[in-house]
Amino acid sequence: MDLRRVDLNLLVAFDLLMTERSVTRAAQRLSVGQSAMSSTLGRLRRLFDDPLLTREGHGLVATPLAESLAEPVRQLLTGIESVLALQGEFDPATERRTFSVIANDYLTMTFLQPLIARLSTEAPGIRLRIFPTGDDFAEQLLRHRADLLVMPREAFEGHAEFHHRVLFRDRYLVAVDKDHPEVGEEITLEQFSTLPYLATSSGHLRSLAEMQLDFLGVPRNTEITAGFGMAPFLLSGTRLITLVHERLAHKIGEAAGIRLLEPPIPRLQPITEIMAWTTRTDRDPGHRWFRQCLIDLAEREPPTSA
Repeated sequence: MDLRRVDLNLLVAFDLLMTERSVTRAAQRLSVGQSAMSSTLGRLRRLFDDPLLTREGHGLVATPLAESLAEPVRQLLTGIESVLALQGEFDPATERRTFSVIANDYLTMTFLQPLIARLSTEAPGIRLRIFPTGDDFAEQLLRHRADLLVMPREAFEGHAEFHHRVLFRDRYLVAVDKDHPEVGEEITLEQFSTLPYLATSSGHLRSLAEMQLDFLGVPRNTEITAGFGMAPFLLSGTRLITLVHERLAHKIGEAAGIRLLEPPIPRLQPITEIMAWTTRTDRDPGHRWFRQCLIDLAEREPPTSA
C-alpha cells in the first residue's frame, strides 16, 4: 500500500470508533458531525475492504479484522504522538485544552478542588472534566477516555501495568457527633465494636476501611451503610460512629458537626493515593505539565500525622 495515498487521520478515527463503538460518540470526541464520521467509516471500510463495525441490536460490533487492527493502530498512534511531543511546547497561560480525570468525590473535594482554583488563575484556557470511579476505571484509562486516574493504590491491583506515581497518604480517624453522649476524648476498642456503627461503601463495593477492619477481625455493630463521602454528615445528633479519611474530616468536620478521635486499632493502615496514566500520554508536554500540577499540590499539602 502506498502511504502517500492514505490519510493517516483515518487511523485516528478508526481508533476512536474502536474505543467508543459508536459513530455518535466518536464524532463528538473528534468535534465533527455524525454524518462526517459516518463518511469516514465508509472510507475506512473501503481502505481495509472490510465492514469493520457492524450493527447488532442497539450497538456496533467489531469484525475480526477490526479487532486484530485495534492494538497495532493504537501503538502506531502512540508512537507518532511521542515523536511529535519531543518537539512540542506547552504554555499553560495560553493553551486551550481539556484534561479528563477519574477520581472519587473524596479526592475531588480534598485534592482536586485546590487544582481548580489554581487553573482559573494560572491556566485560564485549561478545562477539567472529572469522572467518577466506576468498576471499569482501568479500561477507561486504557481506552483513553480519561487522561489520568487518581485513586488508592490498595484498590488498584493492576497499577504496576501503568505509569504511576504516589501523590500522598491519608490515614483514618474515628468520627462521632461533637456532642456524643458516650464518647469522650478517647474511644476504646470495646466502644468501637459495640456502639452503633456507620459502615462505608465505594459505589457497590465495601470501602477499603471496611475491608481492613474485616481483615483485622474487628467486630462492628453495623446499623447503616452509606458512601464514605456522605458518611460524616450522617453522624450529627446520633450515637453512630464511623471511620473517615483525615483530609476529608478536617475539611468538612465543622460543617458536619463531628469530633475526631484516634482509632483504637493500632494496625489500621493509611491509604496511598496514586495517579496513573498510559504510555500514550507519558511524554506529551501538556500531560507532563498537568501531572506536575498534581505533584506540586500533593507536596504542598502538610502530611498527615501517621
